[in-house]
Amino acid sequence: MRLEKIETFVVGNPPPRHGGRYFILLRLTTACGITGVGEIYNATCGPDLCAAMAVEVFERQFAGSDPHHIEKLWRRTYGAGFTQRPDVTVMGVLSGLEMACWDIIGKAADKPVYELLGGKVHDRLRSYTYLYPAEGDVYPDPEVPNVYNDPDIAAEVAVKMVALGFTAVKFDPAGPYTVFDGHQPRLEDLERSEMFCRRIREAVGTRADLLFGTHGQFTVSGAKRMARRLEKYDPLWFEEPTTPENPADMAEIARYTSIPVAAGERLCTKHEFARLLEAGAASILQMNLSRVGGLLEAKKIAAMAETRQAQIAPHLYCGPVTAAANIQIATCSPNFLILESIGTFEGPYMSMVSADFEWQDGYLVPPSSAGLGIELDDAVIAANPYTGTELHLGMAHEPVVP
Repeated sequence: MRLEKIETFVVGNPPPRHGGRYFILLRLTTACGITGVGEIYNATCGPDLCAAMAVEVFERQFAGSDPHHIEKLWRRTYGAGFTQRPDVTVMGVLSGLEMACWDIIGKAADKPVYELLGGKVHDRLRSYTYLYPAEGDVYPDPEVPNVYNDPDIAAEVAVKMVALGFTAVKFDPAGPYTVFDGHQPRLEDLERSEMFCRRIREAVGTRADLLFGTHGQFTVSGAKRMARRLEKYDPLWFEEPTTPENPADMAEIARYTSIPVAAGERLCTKHEFARLLEAGAASILQMNLSRVGGLLEAKKIAAMAETRQAQIAPHLYCGPVTAAANIQIATCSPNFLILESIGTFEGPYMSMVSADFEWQDGYLVPPSSAGLGIELDDAVIAANPYTGTELHLGMAHEPVVP
C-alpha cells in the first residue's frame, strides 16, 4: 500500500458557524484506492495558504509511502528543514495528514481506529457543549444582551442543554482577550464571571458541571483573583487562565486554587505537554487532535498524563473530522474525562460530511465503522467555499483598559 494523491478543501462553515468560520479538510488516496480524511487546525495564516502547505508537505514527505509508517512519516515532517521543534502551522498540517493515514489504516484493517490504538476502553463518552446563542449567528452584536454577556440568558440556555442530556456546559464570560495579554481582570469582568457561575449553578443545580473558560488573558495575580471569586460554585475546571508560553505561571495558579486547571488547545506535540505536566500546571489536558500532531501523538500525551494522574478532554473548536478523531482517541484512553461537542452534532455543522456519530442523552457512542467513521460530502463542500478574509479565530489588537 502506498499514498498516491491528496485533495484539500477550505470549507465555509454555514451559519450559525459553531466551531469557527471555516474548516481546512483533506483527503488522501492510496494507489489501491483506499481514501482517508483529515483536518488541519490553524489560525495563524490564511486557510488557502495552509491547504497549499499540506500539498507541499504531502508531496515532499508522504507521497509514495506506506500510510502504516506513522512514526517515520511523522519524524520526517517534524524534522524537515532542520527544525525538530513544535511549529504550530507545520504541526497542524502534519496532524491532518497523520489523521488521514489512520483513517486509511482502519479501513484497510476493517476496524475503527480506536481498536488499533489499544482497543475500546469506554462504551460511551461523556460530552459537553458551549452555551451558544439559541438562534442566529455565533457572533452576535456585543451591545445586545446575549448568551455571552447576560448571565440570565446563559442560565436559560444551560437549562435547555441539560434537558438535551448534557451533564456539563462551558461558558467564557471573563472579558476581552488581546495580543497584549495577560492583564488584570476588570471589576466588571470579575462581577460578570461570578454572576454567570451563580445563575447557571442556580439553574442547573447538581445536574451539570460548570466549565469556566478563559483564553489565557490574565496575569498570575489576576487569575488568582478570578479563581477566588469562582471557587464557591465548584466549577469542574478553570481553562487556560494564563497565556500558554510559561507553564510555571499556570502552575502557580493550579497550586493556589481548588478548581482543576485545564489547558492545551494551543499546544503542539508531547514535548509541550510534557512541560505542562512537569510543572504541575494542569490536571486536565485539552489537546486538539488537528493541531497537536495527530492521533498517535495524542495517545502518547494521554499516556504521559496517566503517570501524573491527569485526564484528557479533547478540544474541538473546529470541524467534524476533528470531532471524529477526538471520539477515537477518547474511546481508547483510560484517563478520558469528557469530550467537547458542537451541540448534538447535527444541522449545518455536519452538512459537509456523512458520519457514524450516535449521540445519546449527552453521551457519544463510539462508532463501529472502519477508520474514523466519517466521509466528506463533495457536493456540499463545493457549494460552500470560504470566501472571507478573516482568520478562523482572532484576538483584539488593543490592550484592555480598566
